[in-house]
Amino acid sequence: MFELSTRAQQFIEKTQQFIQNEIEPIEAEFWKEMHHLNQGDDWTTWQWPAQLEQLKQKAKAAGLWNMFLPDAELGQGLSVQEYAHIAELSGRSLIAPAVFNCNAPDSGNMEVLWRYGSETQKEQWLKPLLDGKIRSVFCMTEPEVASSDATNMQATAIVEGDEIVLNGRKWWSSGLGDPNAKIIIFMAHTPDASKDRHHQHSMVLVPVDTQGVKIERMLPVFGDYDAPHGHGEVSFDNVRVPISNFIGGAGQGFEIAQGRLGPGRIHHCMRCIGAAEKSLELMIDRGMRRTAFGKEILKLGGNLERVAEARVAIDQARLLTLYAAYKMDTLGNMAALTEISAIKVVAPNVLQQVVDMAIQIHGGEGLSHDTPLTGFFAQARALRLADGPDEVHKGMIAKLELKKRGYASRKK
Repeated sequence: MFELSTRAQQFIEKTQQFIQNEIEPIEAEFWKEMHHLNQGDDWTTWQWPAQLEQLKQKAKAAGLWNMFLPDAELGQGLSVQEYAHIAELSGRSLIAPAVFNCNAPDSGNMEVLWRYGSETQKEQWLKPLLDGKIRSVFCMTEPEVASSDATNMQATAIVEGDEIVLNGRKWWSSGLGDPNAKIIIFMAHTPDASKDRHHQHSMVLVPVDTQGVKIERMLPVFGDYDAPHGHGEVSFDNVRVPISNFIGGAGQGFEIAQGRLGPGRIHHCMRCIGAAEKSLELMIDRGMRRTAFGKEILKLGGNLERVAEARVAIDQARLLTLYAAYKMDTLGNMAALTEISAIKVVAPNVLQQVVDMAIQIHGGEGLSHDTPLTGFFAQARALRLADGPDEVHKGMIAKLELKKRGYASRKK
C-alpha cells in the first residue's frame, strides 16, 4: 500500500542528505542570528538572515523545490503520499520547509491558485510564489466570533459594479510580518439568499499594499513573535479590488477551502511526526549523556518507558497519516474525511506529548532557545487549534461513524 516509486525514493534520500549536510550544521547559528535581527513586535524592521536565501538557492539547484505540488511541470509531480515522507523529514527542522519553498501558508495558497486560479492570477501571483520571490498570507480567523464554525464569519466581500468591497478584521494571519509578504487570500461572507450557507463565502486576492488594508499588530505565541514570519491582526476598511480577484468565483470559498486543507493537513501532520522524531532523538541523547544519583537520567524513574511510549505513538501516527494520504491519492479527499480529521487530532497531540517528555529530560535548557524544543511545542499546541480545533475534528469523525450505522442527521 505504501510502496514508493524509485523516483520518490530518490527525492527522499536527496532531501535527507540536504538537511543533514546543509541545514543542520548551520541551524544553531541561523537561529542565533534570527533572534538578534528580530527583537520585539515592530514587524516593519523584521528580516531573514542572509543564510536563508543562500540555502534556498542551493535547494533549487538540487531540484528540491516545490516538492509539495503534484504538478510535474510547476512542482515535482509527487503524489500526496510520496511528498508526505519529505514533509516528515522537513519537519525535523524549523527552517527546512522554507528552504524547500514548501512552507505554510504559502504551499496551501499556491495549491489554491494552481487548482482554482485564473490564468491571469497564476501569472501575477502563483509564478512569483513558485519562484520563491514573494510570500503570501491567508486571512480566515476572526477575533469577534468562534472561528471553529467558519459560517460565523463576519468579514464581507460585496460586489459593487466591477469591484469587490472588503470589510472586516482578521487575526492569526500567518506570514503577515514577513518582509516579502505581497499577497493576501481573504475569505469572507458574500451574502446570496439564493444559495445555501456553504455557498455564501468567497476567497479574494488582495495585495498587501492595497488602500484600506492595515496591519494592526503581531500576535505572540507563548511570548514569541515567530519573527520574521509572524502571525498578525489585520483590518480591511472598504478595501476595493477588481471583481477578477475572486478565486474561482463568488460563493466558492468553502469548496476551495476543502481542496486547500486536505493536502495541507497531511503536510502539517507529517511535519509534526518529523518534529516528534527529532524530539525523541534529542531526549535520548540528553538523557544518556547526563547523570544524576549515579545513573544516566534516562534510566531513572519511568523514563525508559516514556521512550517506548513515544516510539509507539510516533509510529502509529505516521501509519495513520500515510493511510490518509493513500486514500486521498486513490479515492479523493471526500473518501478520506475520517482519516484526515483523525490525523489532525492525533499528530499534533503526539508531538505535544513527545516534546513535553523531551523538555522534561532537558531540564532548564529545554525551556530555552538552545534547542528547537520550545518551537516544536508551540507548533504542536497551535496546530491543535489551527485548521480546526480538536473538538471539531472529533465531531466530524463521530458524525461519519454514526452515518455508517444509518444514523444520518435529519433536518427538522
